[in-house]
Amino acid sequence: MTGAKKTIVLAGALDTKAAEFALVKALIEKQGMRALLVDIGILGEAGTAPDISRETVASAAGVDLDALRRGEEREKALNAMGRGLAVVARRLCDEGRLDGILGMGGSGGTTVATAGMRALPLGVPKLMVSTIVSGDVRAFVGAADIVMMPSIVDVAGINRISARVYANAAAAITGMVQAEAPAIADEKALVTASMFGNTTPCVDHARSLIERQGCEVLVFHATGVGGRTMETLISEGYIAASLDITMTELADEVCGGEASAGPERGLAASRAGAPAVLVPGCVDMANFGAIEAIPKKYRRRNLYRWAPTATLLRTNVEENRRIGGMIAAAANAATGPVAILLPLRGLSMLDSEGGAFWDPAANAACFDAIKANVKPDIPVIELERNINEPPFAEAAAETLLGLMRQAENQRAAKR
Repeated sequence: MTGAKKTIVLAGALDTKAAEFALVKALIEKQGMRALLVDIGILGEAGTAPDISRETVASAAGVDLDALRRGEEREKALNAMGRGLAVVARRLCDEGRLDGILGMGGSGGTTVATAGMRALPLGVPKLMVSTIVSGDVRAFVGAADIVMMPSIVDVAGINRISARVYANAAAAITGMVQAEAPAIADEKALVTASMFGNTTPCVDHARSLIERQGCEVLVFHATGVGGRTMETLISEGYIAASLDITMTELADEVCGGEASAGPERGLAASRAGAPAVLVPGCVDMANFGAIEAIPKKYRRRNLYRWAPTATLLRTNVEENRRIGGMIAAAANAATGPVAILLPLRGLSMLDSEGGAFWDPAANAACFDAIKANVKPDIPVIELERNINEPPFAEAAAETLLGLMRQAENQRAAKR
């Protein structure tokens, strides 16, 4: 290696996992990198000397470590240490003392370490070796680019299995830190687009048209995490415009599905002042797991087995009315140019005439709610097309490009 040494932060509970972190630290240093050990333990004494103490982590959260030890609610203590680690990790990153971060642990260690990871910028390598990777890890990963690695055995001792896992983890984080991203010109305007399997033809066609105009389009899978990630990038100022064709995550928010991105989905571009096109793509469906796990209240509804582990629920009139109100609210909050496009001949592949989810009355409830609640000066463009027909994609792309030109003209007028 040449140049200054890279630094990998190791976040772990050194009262219970000192030997394990000492091994990983040695493996990382063997690769010519620095390993900076941050203690996130709470109860017992550290089994090896940290570079940053648990007292420092707790203090960064504005709490006293002794108070955390005396408290009876473990969850509050973990959350406090997570907040503290987030402050410490971000400070180290801003100071150029963090090039990657690695955590190892069970549910508690994963809670604290990933809280610190989520505070770091996109692209900073983040690796969590955890005992709970086989479960639902959305609460830990959030919208961050955290790599979750199963520990196989508990992070409790060094044996022939765990030693291999620790070695792989050390190799993975050092490899990520050493890797250089290929050079890509960054002068292009970044545009986000939301997509689902049921809107892929529309998004692919619109993306190609926008990219021909010199933009770079980032496509996000609208699975809850995808929408949150997309909106995080918009909120952080990376994005010039948003082509929000697939707002299906709102259907999951209304119906309690597995792909909800939260009640504020759709608001990021509005708050950031980024030009945005909003389309109720795939709001005809809410997403659930295997059909056997569908909530009882939905079992007599129109269901579609998309895959062995994925079942789609056709949204009804009342649900679509609520979704339409949410889309109108997102548009109304816009501080930049915004428009809404409505595909009157269907919101997805399944929602086409004769298709399994074809329900004009439910769609009309969404459209009517949008038109009834949106501000009069916001364009609502209705097209007698299914969302996946090429003319609809072309209209969506041209509308967004027009809004981007409008925003640029507004900026030029202020200069």
